[in-house]
Amino acid sequence: MVHIDNTQAVRTATPTILDGYRAIPGTYDELVEAGGATRPHARMVGSLLANMSADSFARCQALAELSLAQRGVTFSVYSDDRGTEKVMPVCLVPRVIGATEWARLEKGLVQRLTTLQLFLDDLYGEQKALRDKVMPTDLLLGSKHYLPQLRGMKPPGGVRIHIAGIDLIRSPDGVLRVLEDNLRTPSGVSYVIENRLITKRVFPAAMDRIGVRRVDDYPTQLVERLRSVSPEDPEKSTIVVLTPGPFNSAYFEHSFLARSMGIELVEASDLFVSGDEVFVRTTLGPRRVHVIYRRTDDAYIDPEFFRPDSMLGVPGLMRAWAAGKVTLANAPGNGVCDDKAIYPFVPDLIRYFLSEEPIIEQVDTKVCARPEDCKYVLEHLDQLVVKAVDEAGGYGMLMGPTASAAELDMFRDRIIADPRRYIAQHRIELSTCPTWVPEERRIEPRRIDLRPFILTGKQGSWVLPGGLTRVALRAGSYVVNSSQGGGSKDTWVQAQADAAS
Repeated sequence: MVHIDNTQAVRTATPTILDGYRAIPGTYDELVEAGGATRPHARMVGSLLANMSADSFARCQALAELSLAQRGVTFSVYSDDRGTEKVMPVCLVPRVIGATEWARLEKGLVQRLTTLQLFLDDLYGEQKALRDKVMPTDLLLGSKHYLPQLRGMKPPGGVRIHIAGIDLIRSPDGVLRVLEDNLRTPSGVSYVIENRLITKRVFPAAMDRIGVRRVDDYPTQLVERLRSVSPEDPEKSTIVVLTPGPFNSAYFEHSFLARSMGIELVEASDLFVSGDEVFVRTTLGPRRVHVIYRRTDDAYIDPEFFRPDSMLGVPGLMRAWAAGKVTLANAPGNGVCDDKAIYPFVPDLIRYFLSEEPIIEQVDTKVCARPEDCKYVLEHLDQLVVKAVDEAGGYGMLMGPTASAAELDMFRDRIIADPRRYIAQHRIELSTCPTWVPEERRIEPRRIDLRPFILTGKQGSWVLPGGLTRVALRAGSYVVNSSQGGGSKDTWVQAQADAAS
């Protein structure tokens, strides 16, 4: 284990990494205002950076990267056809969120998850929202992730969305907006916890003075909520993490969470179904399993129910779930809410199910399945960001303002051939945050987003304070995904509002 000493302040005569830092015109910078003044809630971080030289910061950054490598904090990239394993890039400059803003965000996230839970219950139940035409029926029932064979099935414990990751961006007006929902198998929380371990070693005094809310209790919060939805006595229940295996891109996270929660990490071959109950093979014989935190996609979890060619599933698993004998987290069928063509209608769903106005705003979205929207998109393709509704990780996307003529023509043909598969949005200038650029030995603004994580059990929902801040490490880039050259930052949420802010 590498131990990193807290960096000491340098003499004011020495150039610091904050010297000359300015926001990109037209963007919202998380640290400084347009005139260059540090934002009130981030003054402590501004002071910290103003007292660090390039040499001192570079040493801390190098030690942080070494520590992550030694701890095996990695992810796999399969776009290069080799499944390359890489250390998750991290920038030590934190992103700070004020206590007042976070309190509002928490309420908005719980409101959204409550609505989506009610929507899924209705969709796989009575379908009142469809009869009341809250959204287009053909759009919803035509979703790739809608599973009509699940109608009438209710999840044990009554919860469908146990773990959610909601992607947020901040527009130039300073407003945080939902960009998309991740309700199937959202990943990235392990990097939140690992990043915090690193920054606590580097900046312990600053974190104490700011009063940063903790994130290391996530595994405890998660296992408590998983126990709460067990079909049997929670205290006597066996919980496991089901992984597709070590070749999965998020395998580090699967093993990290199992280890942190004190539960077993299993693959499909370790489980079997007898009658309507699930068992795990152990050296002492079969043991009943009550809750499975599964990191395998719906299509592969049970070859008897979904894809018969799946080698990653457990035959009979869905039969056990339907019988109420095992809880699957997250519940099958959640993917319909991840469909980017469903996203534009979530505000209407909030009004329908809760009779409330949405707390968190969204991004205006054109749905190509609607003829008028499709016409607009095709006429303004070079001004829009086009996304495939069933892709993630930055794939299946067109950045119209920077695309070549050939790329525009290719996507125009794709949209005309299958309009239901695409949505489009005007490109929003993402907010930026100071980010270490090793080649230049200084910090520069880089675009970021935020993925908060929300856990839900019988006792209600809990929002991890902060979440994963992803950063586009390449100059000028809008793509923050690690598989596309992005990295991450620690997210510091103030415990209490600063009087000055």
